[in-house]
Amino acid sequence: MTLVSPFQLRIPLAPATPARSLPHSPDRPQGPRTAPPGACAAPPRGAEAKGQGSVGAGGSAMAEHGGGPAERGGPPAEQRVLFPPTFSVSEIKNKQRRHFMFLRWKQQQRKEKLAAKKKRRKEREALGDKAPPKPIPKTIENQRVYDETTVDPNDEEVAFDEATDEFAPYFNRQTVPKILITTSDRPRGRTVRFCEQLATVIPNSHVYYRRGLALKRIIPQCIARDFTDLIVINEDRKIPNGLVLSHLPDGPTAHFRMSSVRLRKEIKRKGKEPTEHVPEVILNNFTTRLGHSLGRMFASLFPHDPQFIGRQVATFHNQRDYIFFRFHRYIFKSEKKVGIQELGPRFTLKLRSLQKGTFDSKFGEYEWIHKRREMDTSRRKFHL
Repeated sequence: MTLVSPFQLRIPLAPATPARSLPHSPDRPQGPRTAPPGACAAPPRGAEAKGQGSVGAGGSAMAEHGGGPAERGGPPAEQRVLFPPTFSVSEIKNKQRRHFMFLRWKQQQRKEKLAAKKKRRKEREALGDKAPPKPIPKTIENQRVYDETTVDPNDEEVAFDEATDEFAPYFNRQTVPKILITTSDRPRGRTVRFCEQLATVIPNSHVYYRRGLALKRIIPQCIARDFTDLIVINEDRKIPNGLVLSHLPDGPTAHFRMSSVRLRKEIKRKGKEPTEHVPEVILNNFTTRLGHSLGRMFASLFPHDPQFIGRQVATFHNQRDYIFFRFHRYIFKSEKKVGIQELGPRFTLKLRSLQKGTFDSKFGEYEWIHKRREMDTSRRKFHL
């Protein structure tokens, strides 16, 4: 057997493939490169850089050398539209740089918005009386989904319901409001002070403590002593978080979630202690049948004839199904200017349920219950 050296073997070479241009890398050595047999000659470095820049702008260099879309039937380079590269701040990896670019973008947006506002103002001043009316901004309130139960003041059915509901004796001046304010078992200091301040807002109200009595035993005693309403303040972790309002003797009973409670000493620029004058009552934005019932329930807590000499007003303002309570004193500074001063306390209510009759957690019949997953499907849908 004769041994053959590997250098004497003749192995046929595979056909050479054309070389592909690779992007420039600073880590790659910059010495002369030799192309494999059969490869095309590489263009000079200046021409390659020029071609890469043209390709990034839309591929016009390929069209000049005969390899672009113009040769394949596309539009010429002069008629082709060159789009700017898309850029997003979220693509920046560096957090500080991304935050800086975002702030600069927001500042640019504010400048453009301010410039457009100044331009519109100058146009309106130039047109004078011929200027078009200002567009109404879109808000959640004016984009509200229409509710079929919206109350029409001139509706005969609504007038009949008001004349026969549980609050008719009060509005017919047959009863005088007398309120009992109580708390949950073993109230803390903040809840006790809130009840005492609430009693100064509502005239003819009395504060009593539960002492372990159930509401079913308290309600008959209230009816026997001619109380017209019962208010129960519940607390959790020493903070008032719930309110139960029951109209006596026939109901209804409303259960609210209470939040944002502020006592008098916690309110900035508060006024002096409220006087014993009967305040005025403002009920704002109770438009549906459910909201109309709540408004009549709040109105029945206060006497009919307010004493305007006290210049005190209690406000129940409904906005997006949140009921905001404020207690103010006002003064007329001139014929056009009025000054107000908050007296406190303040709190916010959110209706959870409305029950027929007096309080009965087991066998009571509910008119309305708030179910979040079924009712809160749209931000523009309100119930009050």
